[in-house]
Amino acid sequence: MQLKVNSIAMTAALGAMTAIGPISTDMYLPSLPDISAKLGASVSRAQLTLSAFMVGFALGQIVYGPISDKYGRKPVLAWGFGLYIVGSLGCAISQSVDWLIVARIAQAFGGAASVVIARAIVRDLYEGARAARELSLMGAIMALTPTIAPTLGGLMQVAWGWHANFIVSTFVVLAFSVFLAAALPETIKQRRAEPISPSAILAGFRFIARQRVFQIHASLIALTFAGLFSFISASSFVLQGDYHLSPLAYGWAFGACAGASAVSMLSAAPLVSRLGVDRVIRIGVTLAAIGGCAQLLGALLLPDAALALVVPMMVYMLGLGLTLPQAMARALTPFPERAGAASSLAGFAQMSTGAIVGALVGIAIEITPLALPAALAIAGLAAFALHLYAGRRLSLHAA
Repeated sequence: MQLKVNSIAMTAALGAMTAIGPISTDMYLPSLPDISAKLGASVSRAQLTLSAFMVGFALGQIVYGPISDKYGRKPVLAWGFGLYIVGSLGCAISQSVDWLIVARIAQAFGGAASVVIARAIVRDLYEGARAARELSLMGAIMALTPTIAPTLGGLMQVAWGWHANFIVSTFVVLAFSVFLAAALPETIKQRRAEPISPSAILAGFRFIARQRVFQIHASLIALTFAGLFSFISASSFVLQGDYHLSPLAYGWAFGACAGASAVSMLSAAPLVSRLGVDRVIRIGVTLAAIGGCAQLLGALLLPDAALALVVPMMVYMLGLGLTLPQAMARALTPFPERAGAASSLAGFAQMSTGAIVGALVGIAIEITPLALPAALAIAGLAAFALHLYAGRRLSLHAA
């Protein structure tokens, strides 16, 4: 059986490809305190296993897009999945936090291929608002993963310990890679004739980065994701340590936040048809700013109430779900012949910003748990301000 264009099965497969990242980050979040204790690592050092993943993911995205523009989507995807599986096994057998950090980088570098290729396939097959709707539906499928993964991770943590998370990731991706090898068609219409070299890749990135529409929307992606990653990197320590949630209760809380993102991404497709891409982004960044500020205010006024963090985070995630797919579609639109490279560069900006902010928040929460809501508020307000500036000063085209 081969996946057909415009089919639900194709959308589901592409959505599952983008879910590799959330599976790899969210499922083991309830285990972070246990990893810290069992491997004798500080909170910030244990958190580095998460930031290291984002660094590997960012670096991988730089490489895979241009290569897939030259050699095709499927061969690059197969290589990435193979490296991911090796890295996952390395994580599962880790006996020190340093080894775990190295294995996480390898796991991430391989897993980055899936999200780059998925976005490039969307640009291969669709254009304009149709591409935005497809990315929204894929995002909704991806967002379902964090609603389940932390709870599953919490159950595995209670039953078997933190190693089990990486064993499950290995076998899930192995089975999925076998399926895609048989069912996914090659979608690239015209492969790039230019030879692949570091100078050629950098030249392509410079061309893409100079485009104003790309600059704006890649920045929106990076800012809103930085807020999300602040929560991903710090929430297990804050909610389990300062608010005393159990690993399972934390999984439910995180899943509720992710569920809000899934709801908004499902809503985004019809909203784009009615309102246009830019108006949906405006609603999204407004909700992100409201959610970030509300979380900071809640943490200050209700320092013992976990809901004061969780409910505003759900509002932020509603905004994130409206913003990310539409901003990604806008960032890729000008580059039909460089879809892989544009996806790579946007993904690199997203993941590298998340890794830096996440590492800083991981260090800061050892001083004060307010570092988490402060980072969320800053990210939401910055995204809102950027889109307001873009709409008024840069004359972005309406959808």
